[in-house]
Amino acid sequence: MAASTPLHGNELIDCAKANAKDGIEAAANLCGYSGDIETFERELHLAAQHMGIKLESFQDLVKTTEVPKPIGIEVAPDTSTEL
Repeated sequence: MAASTPLHGNELIDCAKANAKDGIEAAANLCGYSGDIETFERELHLAAQHMGIKLESFQDLVKTTEVPKPIGIEVAPDTSTEL
């Protein structure tokens, strides 16, 4: 659901990260900036700077939301009492 007013600060960063995989237009819309991509990006950079986060571009958010693929296999007991 899109925000009724433009988000700022932590809320903006969280919303942008959560919607980064859908693209900048979708993220801007859902964060309350409608089609104003320029303002969305500017506010996103300001929020990141305020939080001490290095954010070169919106694509940096896409990279941080990707889940790494697990390597190897998991070895675990069949039950909590049997190995």
